[in-house]
Amino acid sequence: MPTRILPAVGDADAVRSLTTLLSQLPDAEPVAPVTGSTQLVDTLARLAAESIDELPEVVVVHERIGPVPALELIREVALRFPAVGVILVTSDASPGLFQAAMDYGARGLVALPLSYEELASRVNAVAQWSMGVRRHLGAGGDVFSGVGGTVVTVSGAKGGVGATLAAIQLALAAQASGRSTALLDMDLQTGDIASYLDIQFRRSVVDLAAINDITPRVLADAVFRHDTGVALLLAPGDGERGEEVTDRAARHIVSALRSRYEVVVIDCGSQLSGASAAAVEMADTALLVTTPDVVAVRGAKRTVRMWDRLQIRKAEETMLVVNRHTRSAEIQPALIQRITGTGIAATAVPANFKELQGPVDAGRVHELDPKSTVKQALWALAGELGLVKGTEAAAQPRRNGRARGSGGDRAALTFRRRKEIGR
Repeated sequence: MPTRILPAVGDADAVRSLTTLLSQLPDAEPVAPVTGSTQLVDTLARLAAESIDELPEVVVVHERIGPVPALELIREVALRFPAVGVILVTSDASPGLFQAAMDYGARGLVALPLSYEELASRVNAVAQWSMGVRRHLGAGGDVFSGVGGTVVTVSGAKGGVGATLAAIQLALAAQASGRSTALLDMDLQTGDIASYLDIQFRRSVVDLAAINDITPRVLADAVFRHDTGVALLLAPGDGERGEEVTDRAARHIVSALRSRYEVVVIDCGSQLSGASAAAVEMADTALLVTTPDVVAVRGAKRTVRMWDRLQIRKAEETMLVVNRHTRSAEIQPALIQRITGTGIAATAVPANFKELQGPVDAGRVHELDPKSTVKQALWALAGELGLVKGTEAAAQPRRNGRARGSGGDRAALTFRRRKEIGR
């Protein structure tokens, strides 16, 4: 059986030299190379969604791949696609880099300039390892499907637009539908998820910042298991410690959560940091919450443009959510979409602070009345995003007992067809 090899190389000259050598290897079947980190992960996810057998046995990552650094990319591939062997091609063959590559999940290292003998030896060894892992998994191979959980980030166009409340309700909706869900507070200096849920905690996301190998046990020690079943990874109580969570640490943490939970919702706040930028870049869906007023819409437009300039997220890859919407507002969702150039959620969240005031002041937003129009809209948004387990299943109450979560929450998952305001 030929060994399928996927090269990931950003440099055109390096692509030619690497693919030429790979094509000369015995029993090798090089596939079309990918030229960026995002393309590599997307390609592997698409193949894994079809079947684990569709995944290549070997991925060769060149040191000049981008925009994600090579070692960070290897870490993500190793976490999400553990049955795929990764080889790093680098000009630095020092023992220090070799050890670092192994720590990040690589199965081999090949020095530049490329040598046919060395490349053939490494590819053969890694391919045998990959096939051995798949044989060992046998019928349990779906454990290593590699697709990973769905990551959704929720950012605010400015402070006070309701991003945290939206993130909490999206996580609650996903958990209530039967999906294992984690809620990560990446608003590192001013995160309020703990206050909204009235909980006391000892550990936070900072405790994982310096850990390179976040095992399931280490992760379980850091998260707080809420009564609703949602796993919470909270912002530090001392805001200045948020600086300890670098973009690199954020990638590790998000990857670890993605590998363990079906849904990961991340509250990124309204201030951009290296950590929140990394989260938005990694997300399957990036939500930007705004209110229908001039200041907030300007903030949304400014945020979208900044993400585009920093190559974090393109405008068309961002979904805008309009909060506190009223029919009488001069600024309607369709106008906001034209101004920002983003996609827009079909579900607009109505303005009804009276429903929220009691639960918010008490720190019990998870006990929001299922009949609340705000809660129904946010849970409908969760259905629109595909965070609930099966639209039809989510729309029907269980015959026996309640869904996981507070009593009556299943009623909020009866997603009624809401009018698309402003269309």
